Amino acid sequence: MEGPIGNMHAPLHPFFVGLGGALLMAALFTDYMYTSNSLMQWANFSVWLISGGLVLALIATIFLVIDLALGRAGPIRWLDFGLVGAAAILSLVNVFVHTRDGWTSVVPTGITLSIVVTILLLVAGLRGWCVTAVKTAGRGESE
Repeated sequence: MEGPIGNMHAPLHPFFVGLGGALLMAALFTDYMYTSNSLMQWANFSVWLISGGLVLALIATIFLVIDLALGRAGPIRWLDFGLVGAAAILSLVNVFVHTRDGWTSVVPTGITLSIVVTILLLVAGLRGWCVTAVKTAGRGESE
């Protein structure tokens, strides 16, 4: 069934995974900007981006549970789930690292964690931002 926002039976979690992933990856840019000019506001931007990405990761998790409960999603693809889960856990550590004072809030641990998270999320993004198999329309089978 098609609705105003597209397929009404499509899983909802990929949108929030992608949106949160974009915020987490943007933190690498703000970390880089902080290392290039030492303006503390760039480090503050990083904390905000990482925090927003983690909030969206929580929302994505809630929608993942809803998608699974309503049968909108197929079985979990463990590689994709592991990539996104590892990025979320490392981002949680990263937000605590970014709460330090001054230069050590970003260099070297904060920017290193941002690089690793960005790499994990780029791989997840190339795989489609969906941590479950997509159900084919009409037959209830998974791709």
